[in-house]
Amino acid sequence: MPGLNKGDIIALKNGKTAKICSKLGEGGQGSVFLAEINEKKYALKWYHKGTVKQPDIFYRNLENNIEQGSPSDAFVWPIYLTVKNDGEFGYVMNLMPNNYKSFTDFLLTKEKFSSISVVVNAALNITNAFRELHRRGFSYQDLNDGNFFIDPKTGDVLICDTDNVAPYGEALGIAGKARYMAPEVVRNITAPDVMTDRFSLAVILFRLLFLDHPLEGKRTLCPCLTEKLEQKFYGVSPLFIYDPYDTSNIPVRGVHCNVIRLWKYYPKFIKDKFIYSFSQECLHGSQRRLTDNDWQIAFTRLRDCIITCPCGSETFIDLKADSSVCINCGRKIPRPPVLKSKKYAAALFPGNKLYRCHTIEDSDDYTEVTASVVRSKNRPNVWGLRNLSDNTWNVTLKDGTTTEVPNGKVQIIVNAHKIDFGNCIGELEF
Repeated sequence: MPGLNKGDIIALKNGKTAKICSKLGEGGQGSVFLAEINEKKYALKWYHKGTVKQPDIFYRNLENNIEQGSPSDAFVWPIYLTVKNDGEFGYVMNLMPNNYKSFTDFLLTKEKFSSISVVVNAALNITNAFRELHRRGFSYQDLNDGNFFIDPKTGDVLICDTDNVAPYGEALGIAGKARYMAPEVVRNITAPDVMTDRFSLAVILFRLLFLDHPLEGKRTLCPCLTEKLEQKFYGVSPLFIYDPYDTSNIPVRGVHCNVIRLWKYYPKFIKDKFIYSFSQECLHGSQRRLTDNDWQIAFTRLRDCIITCPCGSETFIDLKADSSVCINCGRKIPRPPVLKSKKYAAALFPGNKLYRCHTIEDSDDYTEVTASVVRSKNRPNVWGLRNLSDNTWNVTLKDGTTTEVPNGKVQIIVNAHKIDFGNCIGELEF
């Protein structure tokens, strides 16, 4: 079958059929179509004959992935596999909702995030998705900007092109996309795996926050990027643009405007994560790279130090300093009360929230809200912490007495010293 046409009926391995409605797009390996199965619309990716390396292994891997199921709702995972037809085949997946925009469009400034919180939420959602993928024994093998679609208002993420996902130790012949591959893959020393995923993830996260590339600075500016230069800049001798020991690849004004503008705004602990991730130690030592969990903790910490300035814009604050300066209006903002728990320190500022990872011992759930900081309607200068969890809190007040705060009730922050959330204790710092 030389490709597909509108009206074609495609047999699926589960016994159902898919009717081709229209073509949605085309790439090097094949095409994506709008298809109908039992009166519901889906996307069907169809591979042309001869475009897939090791097609039998590739087909079996797709079959296995469908059987295993998606490790996270963030992945646009294969749902159904088609029957082979004269060397061609495909798989069915859910359609991409209209509110999700290509990450590439954000990098090209065709799309913009609505706030700093949305960027951080996107980073959290990306790191959590890959944490779940790697926990299930898979590696993605081909991370690049084209894989990600993000809701610019919420930071919700969908990750497509999951057909190259494979179990540890298995490679499908896809090295990756230039500028995202780990140095050892560029040099053809190793095939993509979990460790190379970690490098590519760090590149994605850097680009998400700073909208520039971590290895592209002064020395990569050249009239023509030849294959030899590509090997040098991304494989043989890559150099981070903010390497503290070698400034020969610093960002250039008028060229790398985004990272020059944004780098100075982020807290030191986040910048340190990237300085380490693109240090020579990690560029050429894959075993030392940050894990998905390391990133998730870092971005949870980052979200904890975002507040809304009186000017109406979000800004970062230094939880260890007496005051911070708004990155938008320059206003000096006194440090708000801070809740310290086992792993985190969170700013208690009106509108901010606590999550299960803050109030449940050893929880890594950054999505379920367990408390919110509210402002008194009658006394705006009085702030309280509303219990949104299932547990009754036991609060030790500054005078040494204790009180209980059940679900839905509010504890005035300034009066509290410690909060026992049930199986985690948080201490307030003023």
